[in-house]
Amino acid sequence: MKKVYELTTIEMAEEFLNNHALSFLFVSRPDCSVCHAILPKLTEMLDDYPLIHLGHIDASKVEEVAEKFLIFTVPIMLLIIDGKEYMREDRFVRFEQLEEKLDQLYEMYTQ
Repeated sequence: MKKVYELTTIEMAEEFLNNHALSFLFVSRPDCSVCHAILPKLTEMLDDYPLIHLGHIDASKVEEVAEKFLIFTVPIMLLIIDGKEYMREDRFVRFEQLEEKLDQLYEMYTQ
């Protein structure tokens, strides 16, 4: 399974994004049952993308994340490539569509 980096401050999140050209951020809250269901599926799916690094942020502990990334609900998933947001998925994730989008972006990046 893909390694999940636990990002416990907004500074850690910024450093994570600066250190990884392909970054996938998963923002959740402990009281979110949808979040708990999605994270294992996401980590398994991201195994197919070795260059993507996965960071997890608990929005209840890192409240600045909502302002920094304009987050209004959880879970939210952001694909950041070279510091720019290329994809945003929230609440109701359709993994087939997510994987199709990831395939396209990953292929463009790795060509």
